[in-house]
Amino acid sequence: MEELAALAAAAAAQFVGLAVSDGWESAKGRVARFLGRRGEGAGTGAAGGAEPAAGAELATVDALAGADQDAWRAGLLRVLLERPGAEAELRTLLGELAQLGGFGGPPGLGVNSGTQYGVYQGAVIHGGVNYHAPVAKAVEVPDEIPALRTRFHNRTGELAEIDGLIPEGADHVSVLLLGGAPGVGKTATATRWAHASRSRFPDGQLYVDFAALRGPAGGGDVSAAVGMCLRSLGVEEEYLPHSLAERTRLYRQRSAGRRMLLMLDDVSDPAQVRALIPRGAGSALVVTSSSARLTELFADGARPLDLEPLTTASALLILADRCGERAIAAEPEAAERLVALCGGLPVALHIVAARLLTTRRLTLAGLAAELADDSRRLSAMSLRGESTVSVSGVFDSAYRQLGPAEALLYRRLGRLPCRSFDAGTAAAAADLGAEETLELLDALQDARLLEYGQQRYRMHDLVRLHARERADAEEGPGSHRELVERVARSYVVRVGHADRAVRAERLRIADFDPGPEPSPFAGGGAGREEALAWLEAERAGIVAVLREASGLGLCTPVWQLAEGFTALFLYRRHLGDWRESLELGAAAAAGDLVPAAEARLRSMLSRPLMDLGELAQARRELEKAVACAEVADRTVLRASVMEFLGRYRDRVEPSRAIEAYERSLELNTEAGEARGAAIALLFLGRAQDAAGDPARALETLTRAREAFLAGAEPDRRMAARAGIALGRTHDHLGDAARAAAELREAVRVLAREGAAHYEAEALLALADLAERPGGDRTDLAADLARALEIHEAGGSPLTAALRERLRALEP
Repeated sequence: MEELAALAAAAAAQFVGLAVSDGWESAKGRVARFLGRRGEGAGTGAAGGAEPAAGAELATVDALAGADQDAWRAGLLRVLLERPGAEAELRTLLGELAQLGGFGGPPGLGVNSGTQYGVYQGAVIHGGVNYHAPVAKAVEVPDEIPALRTRFHNRTGELAEIDGLIPEGADHVSVLLLGGAPGVGKTATATRWAHASRSRFPDGQLYVDFAALRGPAGGGDVSAAVGMCLRSLGVEEEYLPHSLAERTRLYRQRSAGRRMLLMLDDVSDPAQVRALIPRGAGSALVVTSSSARLTELFADGARPLDLEPLTTASALLILADRCGERAIAAEPEAAERLVALCGGLPVALHIVAARLLTTRRLTLAGLAAELADDSRRLSAMSLRGESTVSVSGVFDSAYRQLGPAEALLYRRLGRLPCRSFDAGTAAAAADLGAEETLELLDALQDARLLEYGQQRYRMHDLVRLHARERADAEEGPGSHRELVERVARSYVVRVGHADRAVRAERLRIADFDPGPEPSPFAGGGAGREEALAWLEAERAGIVAVLREASGLGLCTPVWQLAEGFTALFLYRRHLGDWRESLELGAAAAAGDLVPAAEARLRSMLSRPLMDLGELAQARRELEKAVACAEVADRTVLRASVMEFLGRYRDRVEPSRAIEAYERSLELNTEAGEARGAAIALLFLGRAQDAAGDPARALETLTRAREAFLAGAEPDRRMAARAGIALGRTHDHLGDAARAAAELREAVRVLAREGAAHYEAEALLALADLAERPGGDRTDLAADLARALEIHEAGGSPLTAALRERLRALEP
């Protein structure tokens, strides 16, 4: 009974972790078949997947997927006690699930998960080991809500109302929808309340700006938003699930027991809110939106609060703060007329104040008369409801005060596809030098037509709309295409520098012309991190430019930019953006009649497609890539495409993966590409081992490790990864001592190289060896403790399974 209870507890921990990983959809059919078996013959093929899982069984396992560990343990123990042969079935199932690998954690993370070609080798743990679980690494408390850039006035009534709608110490999660017209001050009000309420949310404040995630069809990338929040909660890239469902499940798990605040800015769809509602009691979600679509959230318990335009008295306080109380007192009637002409919108009031401060001898009465006489209106900026006041005149008046160069930049910034941008992008849009552009940007800031924060510029939506209207009226018919092409080509150069800072040597199709400017990124590891940070900051803008340029038929810069942009996604797996950028790039390469580029981009596209589970589409892209590579007739490119094909076949046709890797090795060798050949050897050896040919795999993997260590700059990290594969291969050959020696050396090297993710993989493989009958358990607790430390620090969804595995060692 005790042994069955221990097995049920360990398996429960495994399944809870698996349920929030990328492997759940692939594994749940196997789990359902185990849970649903009845009577004689149940012990055969428990996890083999020969027969489909019944609907009732899948319903049971889907219900358990959201359950806690106790529910899993109780259900599994009941099956173990009631069904003959269930213990052997469960052990086999755990071993086979561990062999799947790549589903949210390193292969081998299981409960006694040593396997030898699908046969489970584990044993029940007996006492004699003292273990004390390591203290969980403290995650930095996120504090992400931006600072207010101007003094906040008024809204005291609304702030008090928010306090009432989000009660302190509540036993539930509060959701507030802060609505109102564009420019009415929703973001500023939410920000002010969040700053004042920081002490109520000791586990942090998270911020998502959906405007930055918005695609051409509107909405926003919900999966990307959940991924941002998971990173803020300490989940590292290696452990981020790929699908939205899995990310949402992990987010709920990570937010449980936390009291935190989320601010979602510029939301347009209820799905954006629902996916990010945390589980911790006392948490709150504050949503700003001008969309009427969010009213359906009221049925879920969300509370509405609509902001009205500022009252005259409140608006006068803003003018008095900016222009001085004496100025307002000297012309009270003119001040009131100005407030009325601004429609009670803070964005317009700040622009008016900037005019008064920067224009000599301009009086409040003079400015009010100017605005009142302005007959031009921007109908899209009229307030909703009974008021017919339009603030277009405020923007027109400010625009007329700009110099010719300032006005030109203003119009061109309004036409930028990206919502926020750095000075380099602004310079490309203006077609001006860096210094001149910075001076013009300062002038637009002074006029309050441009906002600046965190080294990025941004126009308020209403200002941007006005700037675009002026561009449409004053620019020539081809000016927009010319602007987008300049910005796209500027990004090609800057992304090219970043790409080379991230990884100097890799296959590239585009000829890179760096121009006269040196790379802004330093060499070495520091330069790589700097380049990745820049690519991350520019990600939304680059995707927006790719979309716009693609729509305008600018094929060459689109595929060149898409190729370099991939450097980011090898380290930051934003699968939606990665997929879209490569799809746009591949189509552009086809339109540009560059088969080499099309082959490269389509083969790389198979990676995010496989991660997203779209295997049929990945196959189609690879088939096209193979054909294009043959047309291009570049040996190194053909070798690379064969490698991508092999990785696809590893997932869906393991028996044919060897053929693809052998061809990749042959082509890399023919081209003299030593590193490409080494990588092909590594993948080939692992495929041979998986196919049940460990003797052949041993020879191949030994060659792979030697190849990685050869040359002037040995790649010790990749050599150690080959060492992990060698350790597993020795194990499959029955040489446990040699396997342990290989794995221990890999741990040593990977720890020194800072490759914690792979270090944990090797440690868990060592633990699997130690837990077998007759295994050396001397370092078992220490190995598992270090593996747990790595997974916990990275926010791995399988941390609970590892912690349970360690607890099982206690006497």
